[in-house]
Amino acid sequence: MRVVRKWTAPVKEFFKRHRDPVTVQALRSATAATLSYVIALRLSPEPAPLTAPLTALLVVQVTLYSTITTGVRRVNSVVAGVLVAILFSFLVGLTWWSLGLLILASLMVGHLVRVQEFVPEVAISAMLVLGVTTRGEYAWARVVETLTGAIVGLGINLLLAPPVWVEEAGESIEGLARRLRQLMLSIGEQATGPTPSQVAADRLHEARRLDHDIVEVDAALRQAEDSLRLNPRVREGLLHRVVLRTGLDTLEICTVVARVLARSLTDLAKEREPERLFEPETGATFAALLAEIADAVVSFAVLVTTSVSTSAESAEERLASELRQAAATRDKLAQLLLDEVRRDPSQWELHGAVLTEVNRILDEMDIEHRTRRLFEELDRHSREQRERMPWLTRLREGVPARLRRGSGGASHRVK
Repeated sequence: MRVVRKWTAPVKEFFKRHRDPVTVQALRSATAATLSYVIALRLSPEPAPLTAPLTALLVVQVTLYSTITTGVRRVNSVVAGVLVAILFSFLVGLTWWSLGLLILASLMVGHLVRVQEFVPEVAISAMLVLGVTTRGEYAWARVVETLTGAIVGLGINLLLAPPVWVEEAGESIEGLARRLRQLMLSIGEQATGPTPSQVAADRLHEARRLDHDIVEVDAALRQAEDSLRLNPRVREGLLHRVVLRTGLDTLEICTVVARVLARSLTDLAKEREPERLFEPETGATFAALLAEIADAVVSFAVLVTTSVSTSAESAEERLASELRQAAATRDKLAQLLLDEVRRDPSQWELHGAVLTEVNRILDEMDIEHRTRRLFEELDRHSREQRERMPWLTRLREGVPARLRRGSGGASHRVK
């Protein structure tokens, strides 16, 4: 039994790591570069066609969508640079002043053909072509090598299907929600007793550090969104992207509101030090409310990252129950804060700010609010697609219309 575990452990570790972005990128890039070099040896007149593996290395990305878009831009940049160099070779040749004009013209052409990050590649291609003796032969050989590398890079991603990074993005979103939950629990604990202003300030700094976590989660989500685009293994990719993106937007808003809440409590602690922030019953109710909101935040993250319908329904029911409980506790807290303001109106503004911030978090996680937001985002994406590709919209609308006209004519003939 121990021998089996000894041999199966490395295998499990390999399959666990095969979805790691660094590992996936290294394997695909090495495979694509090698294959493109072997193919280019047969197609290019150059003895060492290194442009092909170089192109493959730059074209192959972690996702299929970025591979296609990067490949098109890179091929476009190389072809543009080669054409500029051929023009210069016929007109002026290579001199110090023509080299300067060549670089300037290539950079301008790169912006005109919209190759984005590959604008310098236009100038690089032009200089390499202009600097060789057999200008025409080398120019078209470079185009062939570039096309070979781009095609091989795309083929590698088609044959070795790229992973869908939704699970990793979901884990990042849930991790952010759990860190936000811990922050809210810490903020609630300081309201149950005397709170030094320094302790409240520490919670504020902790809330500010969550901004860095949001940046990392956003990067993971962008990778997941790219992996869903043009991926034949994914159905309803747009819906997945919108669900995850709107979920992260909601958590980001909740994080910002939590930071504002920590700011309000820090100001309140400075005003009331060394006294308690709230009366004992009010503080206990406030801590209980933040604990309920913290649990709801995690349930919300689980809901937006759950793909199975039955699990999503269970997560939605749990979130709805937690939001109802939090709303009831919020109403109780509002009454207690009102009683405190009546007894001592000096901090009415800070008390009102605390209640407003709590309400904002509850409103953001409201299920009806989220459903409305999802429909708005889906409508916006559909509208942008219609504006960007009107021909595709006409095609989609035209095919059913023709089918209806055909079926209508057939039924008319039967009658």
